[in-house]
Amino acid sequence: MAQLKVTQTKSVIGGKQNQRDTLRTLGLKRIGDTAVREDRPEVRGMITTVAHLVTVEEVD
Repeated sequence: MAQLKVTQTKSVIGGKQNQRDTLRTLGLKRIGDTAVREDRPEVRGMITTVAHLVTVEEVD
C-alpha cells in the first residue's frame, strides 16, 4: 500500500482544538516535523482537517 509523507509547515497557534488534536494524532508536534503514514481513508480525513497546516507527498 502507498504511504504518505506529511510535513507540518505552519503553526497551530490560534487554531481550533480539534486541529491541534489531529496534528498530534498524525505524529506532528512542531513546524518541520515529518511523519510517514499509510494511505488510508482515516488518514486522508485527518489530512483534510489540517490541510492548511501541512504538506503531503506520496512515498512508495
